[in-house]
Order: sequence, then C-alpha cells, then structure tokens
Amino acid sequence: MNDVAIQSESRASAGDVLSSHWTLLPLAEVEALVARIYGLSGSVTRLSSERDETFKFVAATDDAYVLKIANPVEDPASLAFQDGALMHLEATAPDVPVPRLIPTLQGVCGHDLPVAGGAIRKVRLLSYLDGDLLYRLPASSARNHDLGRVLAVLGRGLAGFQGRPPAGKLLWDISHTLDLADLVGHVGGERQPFVRGVLDAFAREIPPVAGSLPHQIIHNDFNPYNILVDATSPLEIAGIIDFGDMVFAPRVNDLAVALAYHLATDDWQDLAGAILRGYSTVTRLEADEVHVLPVLIKARVAMSIIISEWRAASRPDNKDYILRNHHAAWQGLQRLSGLSASDLERFVSSNCEG
Repeated sequence: MNDVAIQSESRASAGDVLSSHWTLLPLAEVEALVARIYGLSGSVTRLSSERDETFKFVAATDDAYVLKIANPVEDPASLAFQDGALMHLEATAPDVPVPRLIPTLQGVCGHDLPVAGGAIRKVRLLSYLDGDLLYRLPASSARNHDLGRVLAVLGRGLAGFQGRPPAGKLLWDISHTLDLADLVGHVGGERQPFVRGVLDAFAREIPPVAGSLPHQIIHNDFNPYNILVDATSPLEIAGIIDFGDMVFAPRVNDLAVALAYHLATDDWQDLAGAILRGYSTVTRLEADEVHVLPVLIKARVAMSIIISEWRAASRPDNKDYILRNHHAAWQGLQRLSGLSASDLERFVSSNCEG
C-alpha cells in the first residue's frame, strides 16, 4: 500500500481502519485456522502490514500463499469489491500478474472469523507471487518501460469490471485532492507554498475537463512497494499486489500515481519517460489526458506530503513507516516545480507519441 492508506469517515463507516487496534493472533492459532478453513497444513510467517494481519503461509506441499486476516473494523463491502476485481481479472485477463483467491473447503472466497466483542474478521487466502519488490532494486529505464506496459494491461483488464467501491471518499483518490486543503496546515513551512500551489492549479485545471476523461475502476496504488520483479528476468514485472485502494476514477489517474514514484533522482525524465512510452504501447492517451497528467502527477506527490505529515503527527509510534516515501515525494515536487506547465505537457506528449 502507499505511504499510508487512509480513509475518510464516510468511506470507513465502521471507523478508521488505521487508527483501530486489535490483538494479534498467535501463529499456532493461525496455522490451525488455515487447516480448518482451507484443509491445508503448514507454517506461517508474519509479514509487515498496517491495515490487517498478513502472513506468508507455506503448505506441507511447499506451495506458498499469502494469508490476510482483516482488521475488525474493515468494511466487508470493500473486501468484497477487491475480491470481485481479482476474480474478474482471473476470468477475463488471466495474463495480468495478480494474486488468485483460493477457495475455502466450502468453495467460497473467504471466511468470517468471529472475535471478541461480536466483531467479524474476514480471512482470505491468496496465491503467492514470487519476485523482488521493485523499491529494493536500482532504477532502470528498461524495466520502467515494462512497468508502464503492465500498468496499461492491468487498466485494460479492469476496464470491464462492473463492480463499484463502497460509498464514500478515499483520501488517496486524486479526484478528491481538494478535500485535503484543511490538512495543509500540518505541512512544514518550507513545503506549504509548493503544496498550496498544486491545489490551486488542480482547482483551475481539473474540474473543467474531469467529466470528459475516460473513467473506470483503477488500481490507484501502483507504487514500487506493490510491484514485484522477476528475479530471473530483472527487467520484467512479475506481479501486482494490494488492491485495497481501488476507486472509480479517470483512468489517467493510475498513470499519475505510477509516475509520482519515479521523480526523485536526477534521471527522473528518463525513468518517467520510459513509463509513458511503455504505457503507450498498449493504451494511447487522449488529448485531455495528456493535458491534465502533469497536474495529476503533482497532485499525487502533494497528497503524499500532506497525508504523511498529517498521519505522522497523529501516529508518532509509526512515524518512520508513514514517512518512508516523504523525502522522495518532496524531491519529486521540487523537480516538477522547476518546469513550466507547458514544458511538462510537452514532456508527456513527446513520450506518448511512439
């Protein structure tokens, strides 16, 4: 997931899934749970996660899986939406490298686990995608070309998905960038003028054309922590994980999210240009998408700064995790701010022509 996925109160009707606390299940209890629900014996290893309990489960057959046990206040409709997207991709776009849901012994895609207080935690088992997380690898223009291609392939696969996210707004949705205006006061003084400038540009440029942009369900979190690279072919993308931030939005927003994570180095134009060229081999951007993409990229970077500084102030116990992408986001915003709007649009257009 992105720096920190955060929901507004209207989207998380049962409470903020990131602010709630729950008792971690003992590993032995988790292993017994998998055996009872899925008929699989094996061992689990806990993986880091802020939103739920996540484990790698290795069965006695040596097959590996990812086990997710949801936060007690997680919206069941949100999980059903994610499951629907994964099942849609499996049925209609099987070449898209995403996890597959494993059915329970009852043939369903998950299990409701009652816990103390009458709450329910959703248990889901997914296939394990092997590979190296992209953020751990040195940057590569060749790999970024494949990254852009895979993002476009994923977008095409999701375009036919008719599911809709739960009611309410996800703050990590670029479409709702202006909702963050009240949080800008949490941003450090040096960064505030840059962030406010982005919100002003968004207010000028996006509303007039938003309705004309192609809309669909998008992944909305295509960042290097959610992308796996093939260890044997290190220039190829092997997997896409974490569908917890999906929204119905302009499809170009997904490209803006992806590009926002490749701006922090001196060769950012080579890296970002490669993503655009790879994306364009599958999906050609419309003129309005080319025009708004620079503003959307800036908006995503500004969101990262605003939300992470706000969350770090309210969750000092998890500050290091929350701010892990903050420095790169600030560098990226400074680099983008060094170019005029027309220069940025020409950069996007020139890399989408091929």
